[in-house]
Amino acid sequence: MSELVEIRNLTKVYEKKKVALDHLNLTIPRGKIIGLLGPNGSGKTTLIKLINGLLVANEGEVTVDGNKPGAETKSIVSYLPERTYFQNSMKVKELIEFFSDFYQDFRKERARQMLANLNISEDARLKTLSKGTKEKVQLIMVMSRDAQLYILDEPIAGVDPAARDYILKTIISNYNENATVIISTHLISDIEKILDEVIFIRDGRVLLQETVEEIRANKGKSVDAYFREVFAC
Repeated sequence: MSELVEIRNLTKVYEKKKVALDHLNLTIPRGKIIGLLGPNGSGKTTLIKLINGLLVANEGEVTVDGNKPGAETKSIVSYLPERTYFQNSMKVKELIEFFSDFYQDFRKERARQMLANLNISEDARLKTLSKGTKEKVQLIMVMSRDAQLYILDEPIAGVDPAARDYILKTIISNYNENATVIISTHLISDIEKILDEVIFIRDGRVLLQETVEEIRANKGKSVDAYFREVFAC
């Protein structure tokens, strides 16, 4: 199967009849780095949570590698949420053991090497680390899995510009060519150079899904410039 994620007629309505996703249809291929882009309230995080099985749709379905979100998909999807969820009392080395116990595809040595590259001590407790360093640690844990799908919600929003290039290199060098990475971010100009494809979403619907090269060739603009034009930002 060349398609990794298939989404059909996906609808999610919250309380007070707020429609987050409106009969959304989307197919996500294997082996791509894809930007999931849209303004605040467009439905990006809701879509991500539905793919991860953290929400239940009102209508429609999601499949990942042919399976509905559940135990089988959790074993092949590596998810970085927008907010850090680790317990502050834990040490970094305890996180490594936790991920190793929980995920069969977690690679300890990969995690340790990335931590060493950023001079992050395995003996450090999370409560002693800055917000940006905590987010780096969380990204390292996520990218140290040999997953089929990586979903990263705002992976570079909380880090300083000097660390962004390292984080992007970490993303592109730590997944296999048959896996897909979905990155949701507002910092389009920072990640555009690593993207193969982009999805624009607004009001819970897909506006476009095109390769970065198609946008540059057909629109004569960067993805960031075209995004600003489409969403008038």
